Amino acid sequence: MTMKNFKLSILLLVIVISCKNNTTNNITDKQTFTDKVNPFIGTGGHGHTYPGATVPFGMLQVSPDNGISSWDWCSGYHYTDSIVVGFSHLHLSGTGIGDLADILLMPTNKKIDLTIDTKNRDSIPYKSTYSHNNETSKPGYYQMFLETPKINVELTSSLRTAYHKYTFTKNDEQSVVLDLGFAINWDTALETQINIENEYTISGYRFSKGWAKNQKVFFIAEFSKPISHYNLVANKEIVDGTSVKAEKTKSQLFFNSENSDELLVKVAVSSVSIDNAKENLDTDLNFENTKYKANTTWETALANIQVETPIDSLKTIFYTALYHTQLAPVTFSDQNGQFRKENDVIETANNYTAYSTLSLWDTFRAENPLLSIIAPNKTSDIINSMLAYYETHKILPVWTLYANETNTMTGYHSIPVIVNAYKNGIKGFDIEKAYEAMKTTMMQDERGLNYYKEYGYIPYELLDESVTITLEYAYDDWCVAQIAKDLGKMKDYEFFLNRSKAYEYLFDAKTGFMRGKSKDGKSWNEPFDPKHSNHREHTDYTEGNAWQHSWFVPHNVNNFISLHGGNKNFTKRLEQLFTESSEITGNNISADISGLIGQYAHGNEPSHHIAYMFNHANQPWRTQYWVRHILDTQYNTTPNGLSGNEDCGQMSAWYVFSSIGLYPMNPASGDYEIGSPIFEKSTIKLSNDKTFVIKAENVSDKNIYIQSATLNNQEFNSTSISHQQIMQGGTLEFVMGPKPNKTWGTVNK
Repeated sequence: MTMKNFKLSILLLVIVISCKNNTTNNITDKQTFTDKVNPFIGTGGHGHTYPGATVPFGMLQVSPDNGISSWDWCSGYHYTDSIVVGFSHLHLSGTGIGDLADILLMPTNKKIDLTIDTKNRDSIPYKSTYSHNNETSKPGYYQMFLETPKINVELTSSLRTAYHKYTFTKNDEQSVVLDLGFAINWDTALETQINIENEYTISGYRFSKGWAKNQKVFFIAEFSKPISHYNLVANKEIVDGTSVKAEKTKSQLFFNSENSDELLVKVAVSSVSIDNAKENLDTDLNFENTKYKANTTWETALANIQVETPIDSLKTIFYTALYHTQLAPVTFSDQNGQFRKENDVIETANNYTAYSTLSLWDTFRAENPLLSIIAPNKTSDIINSMLAYYETHKILPVWTLYANETNTMTGYHSIPVIVNAYKNGIKGFDIEKAYEAMKTTMMQDERGLNYYKEYGYIPYELLDESVTITLEYAYDDWCVAQIAKDLGKMKDYEFFLNRSKAYEYLFDAKTGFMRGKSKDGKSWNEPFDPKHSNHREHTDYTEGNAWQHSWFVPHNVNNFISLHGGNKNFTKRLEQLFTESSEITGNNISADISGLIGQYAHGNEPSHHIAYMFNHANQPWRTQYWVRHILDTQYNTTPNGLSGNEDCGQMSAWYVFSSIGLYPMNPASGDYEIGSPIFEKSTIKLSNDKTFVIKAENVSDKNIYIQSATLNNQEFNSTSISHQQIMQGGTLEFVMGPKPNKTWGTVNK
């Protein structure tokens, strides 16, 4: 070989290797968002999340149940546990009350005595141990190895059908237990039924009461193998025949173990009927195909916001948070549009999908505003669902579970959700009808509104949690006023705007706190300790104390600052919130007070907007400091990675917004406060051809302060940006540094 040919060969080899490396890098660099999600985050501590399989806003959440009735097992599962009793099909993500866990299936390899009276988990005969070393959770997929019967369980789901794959040990008996009497936490079975429809199919229903007072779940389950024989049990008695009905029913199904060690099951449910459940059932019984589709669906959902950072842990926290924000609310209407309301009326969702699990006290703050960006079609459907529920009582929903009004928590925060959607340009719902519902709701007399209308606030001796309720009604009033003005209803606008100042009655200028006031309009509730907590009774504050609940005036921060005597006094007290001792006093302290930084409690929603109030008091650098401190200390990649209840996406929505540098402090305003972005670049997908990009030059764990900013290459010196500005697309670019620039974003430069 000549030197010339040798050099040419070397050059070709370099080119080939280079091309190969580029191909490999392209594959490696391709964003795989689901790989960055860890659904175990939040399954420990007080996060109350579940690790099982679902798709975005899916009707089914098929997930393991430990069988414990306790606060930290509200989702059915807690990471500290090592015993599983089965896999049910409905679960709550991060709530503070437990319910659901309906239609429990558990594979086993032996005959089980189902007549045993199971009063607690220890007496459940089909339970098994498991280890986290052989447990997997990814978006749309879950796996657990059952150590006692040595069976591998895999779960996945489509929108309305859950899939199980059980891999048995070779030559072991193959069997599945169905226990419709199983219940945890607040739930109690009232009437259940199991039907053996044919050798491949069973059906039935489970009626129960709990947090949802009237819950009716109809189901269909189809197996990949014929049922060789079975046992039916009604209230601890074996029953002959192909159908059984009782308060508590159970069944053990047996399958032929020849030819295959695998058994596949697909399950669909309906609130309406068994026939509707059959319509909801997918025709496909291909587990791997469904798993692939679920992953693809999640990839698309998670691609709506793309973040860039060299720190892998931040990507994990972010994409897990973005995942959690799309677990609820859940699809509730069937394939044919029908769904059951709490009064047993069967409604049909025409031209929309009905949703339930509306945790509005939590989600109105950031979760719903986030959905107006990443899932605007879901937002209009949620509002149409709320308007359908409104027809039942002529009051907008408070906290809707399986279409039941639970009346959990304070205020009527379906109202700011509607206003946020309207202000953000969401179409697909009737604003006149929505306004009628908002006005009617705020003019009725339930839940303390009678006192609120009579006194202008709620006197503490007439209703518990009077301060929190008054502040939240004042905000709801402001929200109604905004739509009244836009619709030209000026008398209504003046009325509700005036009533939205109710917070002024409760502000005690001497102490600087919002306090319980007597019906005489003069005297305060004494003795007063701003650190005192008494959970949900004989208290002026909901799940908190005066320190945490004295800041809820998001609709008129400037006037709120004036009540304190100006920016200096206000920021001094606001700073004290974060630096005060974290001692909480009282004999019945609310467990929801968690994630404490001073008296600021990030583990519960009433604190979530507070750090952004510095922006309105001419100290945006303190917003930047404290927001970054919260981001750094209140979230991590472990099962204990949430500092409080996830609450159907709100805890995670705070992180999603705040980590990219924005937050809807007043969620009905259509504006976002500027905080301190932690990513070099965040790209929000607005449509197929439009994005909004947020860049943070020089950002690091030290460079947390905004030095300067531009919006579409023009100087940007505002501490807020509107939804409309974002939706136009473009680039918001920050230059970050280690010390505050006290001229950026302030009035006096």
